[in-house]
Amino acid sequence: MFLNGKCALITGGSRGIGRATALKLAANGVKVAVQYYKNDEAAKDTLSQVQQLGADGFIVQADVLEPQDINRMFSQVKDKFGNLDIFVNGARPDVSTFYHSPLKMTLDHWRAAMDSQAQAFLLGTQQAASIMRDGGRIIAITYSPSGRTGSWQPWVAMGTAKAALESLCRYFAVALGSRGITVNGISPGVVFGEPNSLEGGVLRSLPAAAQAATQNWHESGWTPMKRVGTPEDVANAVLLLCMKEASFITGQIIHVDGGASIMDSMCPLEIQQGQD
Repeated sequence: MFLNGKCALITGGSRGIGRATALKLAANGVKVAVQYYKNDEAAKDTLSQVQQLGADGFIVQADVLEPQDINRMFSQVKDKFGNLDIFVNGARPDVSTFYHSPLKMTLDHWRAAMDSQAQAFLLGTQQAASIMRDGGRIIAITYSPSGRTGSWQPWVAMGTAKAALESLCRYFAVALGSRGITVNGISPGVVFGEPNSLEGGVLRSLPAAAQAATQNWHESGWTPMKRVGTPEDVANAVLLLCMKEASFITGQIIHVDGGASIMDSMCPLEIQQGQD
């Protein structure tokens, strides 16, 4: 197996997409370091599941908004693993720290988003590259509509940060290409985990009515596959990018959204799906 014995660091690995990714990689023989910020119980539970799959690993507490914490996190990875093969950048702060409209956003909201995404990926990739073996994989979890839309108003800080994150993916793909290290982003669509949990990401923190409306919207056909995504859908894409066969894919943003990103919002759904 190509991934057997390789070493990965996953930020935001204690729940949601990060947890699903940790388990997917562990099931394919990868040693996994799980970064978390506050919820040590969730991190320990993820590590326990990793170990039940027969993989080695450890948890590391770090605040990715703080450069010194990022440095310490990678020092621990180097001490425990000796080197690194896979770096998945998926951590984000709590919604309350950045979720405000453009006219009400403060510099603190702005910095929480930008520092957790663009700055953390910049510093994390620099550190990862210093201990990563040639042929490694760097993957950022993003949200690509952020770079071309402005309708989700309270997402402005995170949306701008995600756009910067995607730009960094392209720059690092060029910088690390000669070493065979690929750098890509994965842009999930609407991702729900179990109801009444945070496993699905940011939308699971919104009121139940907003969650139901969003799910109904996509199941009605605005996602061509007529369902919302799961953390496992995104983890599967991470696994694919880590395979040997993906060694020539770099600097790309991969949409894992059931086709939602190819829909045309200018026309009502009944017109788009009309009969000839």
